[in-house]
Amino acid sequence: MSKIRIALIEDHDLTRVGIRTALSQKEGIEVVGEAANAAEGLSMLKMVQPDIAIVDIGLPDKDGIELTRELKATVNGNELETKVLILTLQDNKEAVLAAFAAGADSYCMKDVKFDNLLEAVRVTYNGNAWIDPAIARIVLQQAQQNPPKTDRQFVTSNPDSTDNPETIDPYILTERELEVLQLIVEGCSNAVIAERLYITVGTVKTHVRNILNKLCADDRTQAAVRALRSGLVG
Repeated sequence: MSKIRIALIEDHDLTRVGIRTALSQKEGIEVVGEAANAAEGLSMLKMVQPDIAIVDIGLPDKDGIELTRELKATVNGNELETKVLILTLQDNKEAVLAAFAAGADSYCMKDVKFDNLLEAVRVTYNGNAWIDPAIARIVLQQAQQNPPKTDRQFVTSNPDSTDNPETIDPYILTERELEVLQLIVEGCSNAVIAERLYITVGTVKTHVRNILNKLCADDRTQAAVRALRSGLVG
């Protein structure tokens, strides 16, 4: 079984060393590179091409959101397939939506328990979004307090995107699909969703597929962002 290859981009030495040491002790994970700033980090990612880049949002030379945007532009050019897990102290709605609009795959707080970080890594590696539950709650609260129009600057950079929260019919999803969507936003894997809703993983996959189709989303991350911004869940 191949290992999950991870690269760390974090300017705080103790934090970077701590994460590297903890991850390196886990079977099935290999830390293949690290950097303390965005410039070195982007060059390193292009060279080692890890499965996942854990990126600090507050880098000294360029923030992690801009680094993610540049990395994903390279990914879209079929040179890299690296997924990005943003690691940050910023728990505000704007930072979260900006990160996902830039192409981040998952979003995690720095004070997260290591077991949760490990879960975030594995969920991200499997192609799903992991959103820290604390962040999800804050985003949902702020989404309820502010009209969707305030979020338009965070729409994906694709000019042809149809990601307009005002066009999402609240009745487009069934009650069960809304329950599944809520758990997706909270960062739950298919297995966890199945356990919480007392349904099979196969049924969860069917619901997820229907949700993506109805929201015109390419993946769980995009579906979660659209759900948060439109107020579909909460």
